[in-house]
Amino acid sequence: MAVHPDLSAEQAHIDRAYESLERSRVEATKLRSMVEVGRGGTEQARWEREMIEGNIAQRLASLQLGDASLVFGRIDTTKSEGGDSFYIGRLAVADERREPLVVDWRAPVAEPFYRATGRQPMGLVRRRHFATRGRQLLAIEDELFGEGAGMLGGGLSVVDAGREIRGQSTLIAALEEVRTGRLTDIVATIQGEQDEIIRADLPGVLVVQGGPGTGKTVVALHRAAYLLYTHRFPLEGQGVLVVGPNRLFLGYIEQVLPSLGEAGVELVVLADLIDGASTLDIDGRDLPEPARVKGDLRLAEVLAQAVRDRERALRSPLRVGLGLQTLTLTPGQSRAIVADAKRRFRIHNAGRRHVEASVYATLADSARVPVEAHEVRGRLHATPELREALDRMWPVLTPAQLLHDLFGSRALIDLAASSHLAEAERAALYRKRAGHLDEVTWTVDDVPLLDEARALLGPKPRRRRPGAPTDEDLRTYGHIVVDEAQDLSPMQLRMLNRRSLSGSMTIVGDIAQSTGAWAHADWDEVLEQLPDRRPPRRAELTIGYRLPGPNMVLAAKVLALAAPELTPPSSVRQTGDEPRFVAAEPGRLGAAVVEATLHERDTVHPGSVAVIVPESLLGPVAAAFDAVGVEYGRAGRNGLANQITIVPVNLVKGLELDASVVVEPAAILEEEVQGARALYVALTRATKRLALVHERDLPEVLRIG
Repeated sequence: MAVHPDLSAEQAHIDRAYESLERSRVEATKLRSMVEVGRGGTEQARWEREMIEGNIAQRLASLQLGDASLVFGRIDTTKSEGGDSFYIGRLAVADERREPLVVDWRAPVAEPFYRATGRQPMGLVRRRHFATRGRQLLAIEDELFGEGAGMLGGGLSVVDAGREIRGQSTLIAALEEVRTGRLTDIVATIQGEQDEIIRADLPGVLVVQGGPGTGKTVVALHRAAYLLYTHRFPLEGQGVLVVGPNRLFLGYIEQVLPSLGEAGVELVVLADLIDGASTLDIDGRDLPEPARVKGDLRLAEVLAQAVRDRERALRSPLRVGLGLQTLTLTPGQSRAIVADAKRRFRIHNAGRRHVEASVYATLADSARVPVEAHEVRGRLHATPELREALDRMWPVLTPAQLLHDLFGSRALIDLAASSHLAEAERAALYRKRAGHLDEVTWTVDDVPLLDEARALLGPKPRRRRPGAPTDEDLRTYGHIVVDEAQDLSPMQLRMLNRRSLSGSMTIVGDIAQSTGAWAHADWDEVLEQLPDRRPPRRAELTIGYRLPGPNMVLAAKVLALAAPELTPPSSVRQTGDEPRFVAAEPGRLGAAVVEATLHERDTVHPGSVAVIVPESLLGPVAAAFDAVGVEYGRAGRNGLANQITIVPVNLVKGLELDASVVVEPAAILEEEVQGARALYVALTRATKRLALVHERDLPEVLRIG
């Protein structure tokens, strides 16, 4: 392959950019030493130094690239556009005279690098792509526009979908790289339809539908980085939140935003957003029936009624002694106090002090010898009978206490839900009451109910110093990114809606991969529960980058069963190895899985292999690997750190590996709530090779044609 004539000159520019970057890092380090916070000075001075220190530390963090390439391309504009050249890179770098050496990929001037096409060149005469390894420039790929485009046969490649692919050889090289178990950024190879989504306006809800391998996850993360760059004020103060489906997924994506210089974005699962999450044991999911009920919006009314059921009058008079006299609170008086508190307070726990004050005042009024309410409080507040009466009328509750009491009592469930849920639905909510609240294991499906209860109850009332922070206000965010949103129940979506400060959200997913108890038929069902301050916008990613063509052909057969209304993505890589079908002899499924996995491991070495199994076969497949001493990891324990990882089919969504071994497709179809969709997910994880191992007959959908 001929060496590009400009290779040396471009390498020199890249070297100069790295030298300037290092100089910036040294200067920032010097500034840091000048503002170290000492013990002296006023509190204001120390606060100012801490703020400066924080800004410098953030700047230093953004200048650390690790192994990531600084510069990945260049654009040359027409004479009418100034005839300038701009180098596009991971962050902006200037020379000693403050002249730009590299332009940040998010800057407006960099937009043509991602969006220019032969039909709309956006003022470009040339777009140049760099293939680099760290600081070393390996190759150059040029695309010419206008009159010069004819020199390269048009200068641009076109896929079947009619979309122009920029920097095709650079893109294919990136797609063929070995997967490390962590998602990497695509800042050097962002394509036009992806860039349109990344740079879409901030306000309102943007829904992005994307099939497997279209890059929807990484596009959503790049969008978060772009919005922070473009709208630094106010988003840096308001916060940007990224919500993923599980912790395995968060571990998989956690390096993307730091590699783009944005380390301040919060990455969470829904459970991280509830108060006191660290003190709760949250693990696993409910069975489909209770999960479906708990995700229903009717549960908001059920919980509201459950709170109201705990605001109640006394059954019998309260009589307490004070000296030589007896003070009395009648059931009627207690009923009036409770009714008054209900009128005054929307948040339950906030009304407790009002109820206490009213009870003390009423008791004082019942005295034969005049007594003040504060004296009654001072002398009687710790007496058991008074505490019992107050806890019956208006108990102080945590969300966990409310739900533990409710779900552990069929009577309380019927009292709160009889007008909202059918008998079978109410029965699905019941679970045996634990001996102590600390012994309760909460499920992922309980999380939005705990959050709803928090919204109804509010924090516990407590004494606090003037000016001390309060936890009464819910943490909200200026922009929220939600990945794999197609599986979220209405109650989970309500939980996210509650945390949106201005209604600005990016929702990404694939309806065809909606596999949970609340699998949605379309995005309209999701949008019904999201902020509607502005009309929602929709976008679709149509080009598949992950899957080789033969794998996509097989997966498309399952898609026709799982979601016939959807069109499969068009694969950039039309060629590739055909999927392998491995029929195991009766009783030798585990051994066949091990053999197939070792074959795939050796073929893609040093790449990664996922062994995707239905839940019922997780133990037997692991035992088969143990029996022959083959090293492997379990996704729930080790993430994707091992070369071979056994992954339950319900955790594999959103991940990509070099090869995958799908075990017993018929069992996946039978066991999962949305079996066809779960199988579709399983078949679309591999970037290179796919094997299907089965002891039972293959499902008919995999035997067509």
